[in-house]
Amino acid sequence: MRLYTEHDLAAGQEVPLTANQAHYLRNVMRARPGDAVSAFNGRDGEWEARIEALSKGAGTLSPDRQTRKQTSEPGPWLLFAPIKRGPLDFMVQKAVELGASALWPVMTERTNAGRVNMERLAANTIEAAEQCERLTLPDLRAPEKYSTVLDNWPQDRQLLVCVERGAVPAMGSVLQHQAGIAAWAILTGPEGGFSPSELDQLTRLPFVSPVSLGPRILRAETAALAALVCWQCALGDWNRPSPPRTQ
Repeated sequence: MRLYTEHDLAAGQEVPLTANQAHYLRNVMRARPGDAVSAFNGRDGEWEARIEALSKGAGTLSPDRQTRKQTSEPGPWLLFAPIKRGPLDFMVQKAVELGASALWPVMTERTNAGRVNMERLAANTIEAAEQCERLTLPDLRAPEKYSTVLDNWPQDRQLLVCVERGAVPAMGSVLQHQAGIAAWAILTGPEGGFSPSELDQLTRLPFVSPVSLGPRILRAETAALAALVCWQCALGDWNRPSPPRTQ
């Protein structure tokens, strides 16, 4: 059992559970006081904790010892045009597992989804981070218009734009020659793709690298996850050993 908390983690310091966490431990996992739980908050590493108290809508944990030190998880930002709820839930969960350090809905000309349920996305990020043993949550950013995002883009971060059609280089070949860049982001479009005017604007920006994900047209959620896999294979933590745990 693994839980995310916003509270500080230190030996012997009481950590209150939310009502949802208490319900999950008590009714889903059938846990009882004295049972062990792993806890993390994105700041203090991962801790082995005991359930100190557990009732219908509340409870507390008592951290005993740190099992993993806090480390950075510098994956790429993932910018995406919002899509339908089911595919969006799946994409966000898997993007967390694949190491995205930020999730940013971007409203493009052809975006069909008019509203993004940020509370639902936040719940998905927490659940996925708990499951995949991340030490951090990705930065979940409020939806922005495409033009606003580009106007305020940090110039030290390279943006890979996944293009459905056109004579652009394969993403893998671009990443092979860009190992010196420290900060990255990935942008995927809506179900209908980017408009010609959007693509024209993107190709003129110095921080943009248009890339292809192959000869097949991928669904929006598939494109986002495929791009994250490509980045992890070329530049990410899939090339490094896992950090040790304290036994």
